[in-house]
Amino acid sequence: MALKFFPRESTSLLSFLREYNLSLSFCTHPSLTRALGIAYSTPSHYVFAQQASLFGDLYDVILPEVGMEEDCCQRVVSQLCGALSHLHSLGFVHRDLKPENVFLCDSACRWVKLGDFGMVKARGTRVPEVWYSSPYCTPEAEIAHGNEDSWRSMNDGKDVVKEDEEKKKKARVWVSVEPSTDSWALGILTYAMLTGSHPWAETASDCRSYLKYREWFDAAKGPEDELDVWAEPHTESAQDAIDLDGPELGKKDRIPTAPQFACFTPLACSFFQALLDPRPRLRGRPEDALSYLGGDWMMEKERVRLEEERKKSRGKGAIRNMKEMEGRGER
Repeated sequence: MALKFFPRESTSLLSFLREYNLSLSFCTHPSLTRALGIAYSTPSHYVFAQQASLFGDLYDVILPEVGMEEDCCQRVVSQLCGALSHLHSLGFVHRDLKPENVFLCDSACRWVKLGDFGMVKARGTRVPEVWYSSPYCTPEAEIAHGNEDSWRSMNDGKDVVKEDEEKKKKARVWVSVEPSTDSWALGILTYAMLTGSHPWAETASDCRSYLKYREWFDAAKGPEDELDVWAEPHTESAQDAIDLDGPELGKKDRIPTAPQFACFTPLACSFFQALLDPRPRLRGRPEDALSYLGGDWMMEKERVRLEEERKKSRGKGAIRNMKEMEGRGER
């Protein structure tokens, strides 16, 4: 059992009860963190008990610039697809999928749980659009770039124009909450798990890395792709994607891959283009992503390089742990 604390200074009782009841009543999927029916308050905090995840969160096992093993990543993706599909089937959108909110029940990621439901909203709820300086921010949120609800990272070097930006802020933009937001976050999270980095610094039209991806995406997709996947089932399989990248290449020139995706196989590229579709109504669903599991995602050369880097990192970790033990007088 674990206890989740909410500071009373910054949390309303309504917000606390809302998250508690959602976790207690609707999080019945094995990959969702569920409340245990124990809730109370102290002079400084609201508290409820939830299922414990004793191995930390996903952020702890993603090595910077290296990531995690591919089979481990696919296990996590499989479970998150199930968890998100369950929430979406109930009419909810998580809206805050990131490594810190994916909790581990074992060290090999055979059982993970998506948690932290403070941002969850019912599909169709009208909320102010928020743009923020992160790859997890969706492309459609850029319409709110510069308004009162948006923000940039603290260290992006643009604080010097803060006063001018205050004068130029745009009016608040209201949008409908849609599950395609979770699909985008799942795509970015998967990239981070595989590489230990992000495909771009922020999802914005002035970000060169993102523009490189858009050029690749726009060249690879055509008018025949105009299918609203949220309106009817998506039938393209992973094998279809492989077939298109195989025999069809003899019939037309290969489209240059965006540099940050060159380390991935055609199967993985199709996976990312499905989830990271800049068009929200055409963006793939979590359940669609399951069809891309099981095959190789990393190119062989890149897989070998990352494995070597992981071995070096494990060695450094073992030396560090030994020094910590010696520092405590342990043998």
